[in-house]
Amino acid sequence: MSETKNIKKMKAVRLHAIGDLRCDEMEVPVPKGEELLIKVGACGVCGSDYPRTYEHGTSSGIYPLTIGHEFAGEVVAAGSKENEALIGTKAAIYPLIPCRKCDPCVTGNYAMCEHYDYLGSRRDGGFAEYCLLPSKWQLIVAKNASMEELAMTEPACVAQHAVRRADVQAGQYVVIFGAGPIGIMAARWVKLFGATPLLVDIAQDKVEFAIEKGLDAINSRTTNVSEEIRNRNHGKLADAAIEGTGAGVVLSSCVECIRAKGTISLLGNPSGDATLPLAIHSQMLRKELAIHGVWNSSRAPFPVNEWTYTVQMLDEGKFQVKDLITGRYSLDELPGVIDEIHKGKRHEVKTMCTCMPKE
Repeated sequence: MSETKNIKKMKAVRLHAIGDLRCDEMEVPVPKGEELLIKVGACGVCGSDYPRTYEHGTSSGIYPLTIGHEFAGEVVAAGSKENEALIGTKAAIYPLIPCRKCDPCVTGNYAMCEHYDYLGSRRDGGFAEYCLLPSKWQLIVAKNASMEELAMTEPACVAQHAVRRADVQAGQYVVIFGAGPIGIMAARWVKLFGATPLLVDIAQDKVEFAIEKGLDAINSRTTNVSEEIRNRNHGKLADAAIEGTGAGVVLSSCVECIRAKGTISLLGNPSGDATLPLAIHSQMLRKELAIHGVWNSSRAPFPVNEWTYTVQMLDEGKFQVKDLITGRYSLDELPGVIDEIHKGKRHEVKTMCTCMPKE
């Protein structure tokens, strides 16, 4: 039986207009048909939540809308009797809702779906006590991982996808530009895959945080990155680079830092127009570099379902994410915290909204 039978109201952090984020009280949605209702355990703040809140608004143009797409929870109600057996299931939530009919979907490339929907940007997402899922397909069932760890599944999958798109192989040397949470998780995947990562950033606090976590990291404002890679990699340039900042100038740095026939994985969302210098363009041709775009993550069953693999690694304790969370806040606190971070008055590595009692 649903635990929400006698619960009619819930809290949710909703965007009412650009710059207008509030914690509201609203009706608990009722699942119908294939829909499931989950009680949200934790939901992380993504870097994309800031431009969504203060610059671009919701992708669907719907207001008010509950944002938040990095989340996990427990199934507490089902719209059909056939799915009632799922009640009590703990899972990471796959926020992308593909049509599963277009050519990209049929081939398993759900992030390229021509008609996709998305929890937290196009329809109500995870910054709420309860969230309605369209179907059980959104569940990535877990065994041992905590709610906070499972709420990190989505960014962990994005990081993993970037590493796979860089064709990282065991024994290689990989430079990662951007030492934020996704950059650090990318470095951890690189190590898990048997390669050696080097994180690069211009913010010294990020460099120091990465070093505290046992990773090699340097500040490109004070260090020549190409020379440092040669110093650390037996005189050789890197085999692959992951561009995680979105800054056009960093693409040039990637080109300079990798060997001939190397691979660049473009992960960071563009933050402005990029102009490619002639010398860099020439290097791209002379080195015959492979440049791969990265969009979201892959849930295709072959060769590896990145979502089930990530949850498996979290369950087995082989992939660490919880130590990246530096701030935990309630739904009531979240709008103010997001505003302070946006204005530079507060600094966090990873901000987590804890919707359930702390584990």
